[in-house]
Amino acid sequence: MPRNPRFDLLAPRLALGDLGVVHVLAAGGAGMSAIVRLLLDAGVEVRGSDAQDSPLLDRLRRLGARIHVGHDPAHLEGADTVVVSSAIRESNPELLAARERGLRVIHRSQALAAAMDRQERVAVAGANGKTTTSSMLTVALLEAGENPSFALGGELSTQGVNAALGDGAAFIAEADESDGSFIAYEPHVAVVTNVQPDHLDFYGDFATVEAAYLEFAGTIEPDGLLVACADDEGSARLAGRAAGAGRRVLTYGFSEGSDLRLSDPVLDGTDARATLTAGGTGRELAIAVPGRHNLLNAAAAYAAAVEGLGVDAEAVLAGLAAYGGTRRRFETKGVARGVTVVDDYAHNPGKVEAVVSTAREIAGERRLVVVFQPHLYSRTRDFAELFARGLAPADEVLLLDIYGAREEAVEGVTSRLVADPLAASGTTASVVTEDEAVERIVATTTRGDLVLTVGAGDVTALGPRILDALGR
Repeated sequence: MPRNPRFDLLAPRLALGDLGVVHVLAAGGAGMSAIVRLLLDAGVEVRGSDAQDSPLLDRLRRLGARIHVGHDPAHLEGADTVVVSSAIRESNPELLAARERGLRVIHRSQALAAAMDRQERVAVAGANGKTTTSSMLTVALLEAGENPSFALGGELSTQGVNAALGDGAAFIAEADESDGSFIAYEPHVAVVTNVQPDHLDFYGDFATVEAAYLEFAGTIEPDGLLVACADDEGSARLAGRAAGAGRRVLTYGFSEGSDLRLSDPVLDGTDARATLTAGGTGRELAIAVPGRHNLLNAAAAYAAAVEGLGVDAEAVLAGLAAYGGTRRRFETKGVARGVTVVDDYAHNPGKVEAVVSTAREIAGERRLVVVFQPHLYSRTRDFAELFARGLAPADEVLLLDIYGAREEAVEGVTSRLVADPLAASGTTASVVTEDEAVERIVATTTRGDLVLTVGAGDVTALGPRILDALGR
């Protein structure tokens, strides 16, 4: 599989005491701010920088970090270790200076692995569902009195943070596969929700994606556990290969033959429940979030907690029932003029299909309008037809221009690649500006309709604008 050429992700895991004074680049980002928070909680001296100031940087300063605005080599004075993500370019002046001075430069995953070193490490991976699954597991353990540490891809709605250092036995981390960095953790328990084609700009093809997940499974501690979804073909293949290599594997899903099997699902608006059977014993699994896919996420969290960490089954089920959601994961932004507006971070075909189908079930006979902002030119080019298929259950799809993030524009790759097959399938679809999307929603929605804003870019800011316009 391709190695990230900038970092030695298979180097021996560092201990917190090895890091010295840490400087974090792009400290205001979601993932990097989590590293700052965790290291501060562990008593490490942390500094950092970001291109512009923000309320999040102010919060980190109040916690004790010394954060600069702008990137300047002078900010590295006194630093021993510099933490960066794959999004930081080698031309960054602070990174250039760090390498010239021979400072230790590590990927954020390696800093996170160091923070996890003192606890039982649980790493949750997968193309879809890893944030929700790791969040569900965290809440279940918190409710069970286990007080885990955690580092998640989104803020827990109840805690209002995406990372914290606890004094319990476990550390729950979302393991990002996008740049191959999920091989850095050496977990005691690994969860793989699904293995699907994604991040082909890094991997090239699906066979290489599967090889990367197999390598991830190979990093599990020798006496550890792989929890894998039997309903997903890629994850099921991974389970078989890992078991063949002598790994302890537990599968979950609706499929017959799953070690932990779900059955009799009931999807009731924004709630869901099913029977969860393991070892001949059936229990009710009830969650206060919608969708069949979230029952699978909850089953994965249950398996990791009960079979992987040895937590009492009934306490875990009670904790899962108390899960209140994660920000930007089917998050209700509000209701105005009887129209409900929901926001979701979905940005690959599997995620989009799951969130739109769930919204379709909830909307029922009422109108479902989806505002979708494609994320990355390469992903839009590679999966336009699959995006169209996932969006098709909506009554109307309003497509914003592609959010390029780290990529430069690619000639001929626009949101029309998704809009055209949607329109051909019979779904009303158009490419619009944000202002046009708001105007269209105000003009066409009525009481009981559901509006869904979807994407990993700045589309999340559109929900409040829609509510405000509807209210007026």
